[in-house]
Amino acid sequence: MGDEDVYHAGMRELQDLRDTRRIADRLAAVTLRSQFTDEDRAFIERSRMFFLATADAQGSPDCSYKGGLPGFVRVLDATTLEIPDYDGNGMYRSWGNVGVNPQVALLFIDFETPKRLRVNGRAEISLDPARCAPYPGAVFTVRVQAERIFPNCPRYIHRMQLVEESASAPRPGYVPPVPAWKTFDAFRDALPERDR
Repeated sequence: MGDEDVYHAGMRELQDLRDTRRIADRLAAVTLRSQFTDEDRAFIERSRMFFLATADAQGSPDCSYKGGLPGFVRVLDATTLEIPDYDGNGMYRSWGNVGVNPQVALLFIDFETPKRLRVNGRAEISLDPARCAPYPGAVFTVRVQAERIFPNCPRYIHRMQLVEESASAPRPGYVPPVPAWKTFDAFRDALPERDR
C-alpha cells in the first residue's frame, strides 16, 4: 500500500497546513496493515460494541452503534470479519447501504482500558441460515473483507466502565424482552406480523 493510496488530496491539504504529512506517512508505514494480527483478533472478539459507518450510492453517510456480547463479531481469517445482524427497528439504514455501496468503516473502542482499532473494507450480506446458526438471534450475517486495519491513539477516549450488559443482547437459550417502543400505539399496527 503506497502513501498515495492511503491519503487523498483533502487529507494531504490539511496535513500540509498543519505540517503533519511526515508523521502521517510514518504512521501509515508503521501501523497500517491489511491483515489482522493475533492482538487485533483478541481485541475484536472481546469487544461488546463497535461503530459502523456506511454511505449510500450518492455518498450520503450513516453511522450506527452495533452491540452484543463479547465474541459477537468474529475474525474468520486474516482478512475477514463476520457480524450477526440482530432484530432492530427495521429501518436498515446502515446495512441497507451495503447493497448499493459495500464500503464500510468499523471503529472498535475499549472504554475501560482505552484502546481503539479501525477496520475499513467491503461488506457483503448473507441470508444463508447456516451462517446465522453460530449466532443466537441473528437474522442475517455480514462479512467484511478488511482492506485497511489500523490502531488509533487512545488519548482522548474517556475512561468508562461497563455497568451492565444489555438484557436484549442475544445469547444461547435466551429470549430477550420485547423493546418498549414496539408496544407503543404509534408503531404497533406497523410492526411485522412476527412482532405483533
